[in-house]
Amino acid sequence: MLHRPEVRGTYGAVASTHWLASQAGMAMFDRGGNAFDAAVATAFVLQVVEPHLNGPAGDVPIMLHDARLGGVRVICGQGPMPQAATIDRFRALGLTAIPGSGLLAACVPGAFGAWLRLLREHGRLHLADVLEPAIWYAESGYPLLPAAARMIDALAPLFRDEWAESGRTYLVDGAAPRPGARLRNPALARTFRRLLAEARAGTGDRERQLDAAERAFYEGFVAEAVDDFAARAEMLDATGERHRALLTGADLAGWRATVEEPVTFDYRGYTVCKPGPWSQGPVFLQQLALLAGTGFADAGFGSAAHVHTVTEAAKLAFADREAWYGDPDFTDVPLAALLADEYTAARRALVTPEASAELNPGAPLGRPGWTPPPVTGESPRDRPGWLRQLDSGIPAVVRLTEASGDTCCLTAVDREGNLVAATPSGGWLKSSPVVPGLGFPLGTRGQMAWLVEGHPNSLAPGKRPRTTLSPTLVLRDGRPYLAFGTPGGDQQDQWTVQFLLNHLEFGMSPQAAVEANTFHTDHVPSSFSPRRSRPRSLVLEPGLDPGVLADLRARGHEVELVEAYSLGKVCATGVGPDDLLVAAASPRGGQAYAVAR
Repeated sequence: MLHRPEVRGTYGAVASTHWLASQAGMAMFDRGGNAFDAAVATAFVLQVVEPHLNGPAGDVPIMLHDARLGGVRVICGQGPMPQAATIDRFRALGLTAIPGSGLLAACVPGAFGAWLRLLREHGRLHLADVLEPAIWYAESGYPLLPAAARMIDALAPLFRDEWAESGRTYLVDGAAPRPGARLRNPALARTFRRLLAEARAGTGDRERQLDAAERAFYEGFVAEAVDDFAARAEMLDATGERHRALLTGADLAGWRATVEEPVTFDYRGYTVCKPGPWSQGPVFLQQLALLAGTGFADAGFGSAAHVHTVTEAAKLAFADREAWYGDPDFTDVPLAALLADEYTAARRALVTPEASAELNPGAPLGRPGWTPPPVTGESPRDRPGWLRQLDSGIPAVVRLTEASGDTCCLTAVDREGNLVAATPSGGWLKSSPVVPGLGFPLGTRGQMAWLVEGHPNSLAPGKRPRTTLSPTLVLRDGRPYLAFGTPGGDQQDQWTVQFLLNHLEFGMSPQAAVEANTFHTDHVPSSFSPRRSRPRSLVLEPGLDPGVLADLRARGHEVELVEAYSLGKVCATGVGPDDLLVAAASPRGGQAYAVAR
């Protein structure tokens, strides 16, 4: 029995990780907008109502199919590291890793520019239309999510004593607001309103207004505020010491969102499209390639063979991610070799009936890969609770039983055949202090780069750190079929692989596939500071047969059962039978919402 209905329509559909954002996106269809307009409006509302998971200075990969143009494109909203960010600069500070919280890990804000590029080149509405709902919630208030309230409460001493602008933004009379309280962000509303004012000054032309807003952000008052703050402020970070940012206004002025071709793989007659290796996206395709020859589905959904094989394939694919993925503008990533039949067959042979305990990257083209050693220690117990939170770069209140990492997700589809999926993240309230006058913090994606020489993901000025953000778009016979994604950091491309397999291999509808029992492994080092790993781990939601759990333990998996419906928040939209538009949203967390009309 489903927890959420199968949502279908004929005009447009939106699914995202917050009900207010999904409804804001749907409102764009009433104004004559398309799926891309809906996605941008949804994204700006997510920046307001999920401030613990994303913000305007964060990052986003956007995957889209434009019916007018055909094909699939990727808009890269992952900003690069500052020009001053070098390995020697960090080593001079006595650091062996980039802190996960504070100012040192700040990259160029990518989200705002990426959403404006989507709107300019594929949408129809004006910036005022798509920003209006976000401004409303920032000015009038929105109900604070319990997870955001927990995070603010955990960090309240930091916000009171160190990150004063964060305190002014998120605390109420010096205390954390309660879950469900009405929270406002007037500074963010003023920033959005000023961007609109500068967009409208001197022109009524839609494209010129968008260009003016982009300049105001990357070369005008936003960049100036960031530059002044970064140059002057020394803020406490995860090291327990105060540091200035390396980011400058010149870094912002020199960047614009780019458009790229996706990486693709054909699976059972479907073309699966992902962002490039500056994300972890290709790891999804490597898992599909490995699983295609295993017969894992023959024993049925939820069998030990199913769970074991999918888990072991994930370990191999993610090991390759660790060894080979990085910004392809700076490093030669052998993607074709990693997805080649011969290489995949050799890797598939490594899947045995026993759970692997090794991090085992391959050697495509005979080139040996290597991975820096993971960190396995815990934060010292005598550190204040809020500082122990900063030790972890994930946007969540750290508990040992929680899955690591979280973010946002949105997807949209319309009757014209336009389809879009994105996973906005970064610039969350835990990552960095709020920039005075702007109402939002900087991102800390730089934490994912290594402070070692010679690795594909080594830190370098102007280089994109490899990100976990990874939406998916699927075509059937060259036509748009499904767009989906999930929060979840490193786990994104485990949970979404399972969603697609549930649908294609086990015949589940999109909503049933979203709700099905989910699992993952933390075997591979986390992309977030401090990069912990748990070899042989297998984290499962309850519901599997006890005999299956016993079988998995006998194979060597360290089985950990977590709360029901606690892994992921998959959101999906697409085109179903009879060209009906479909939307699905996970019941996990009680906040994701799918709408169609």
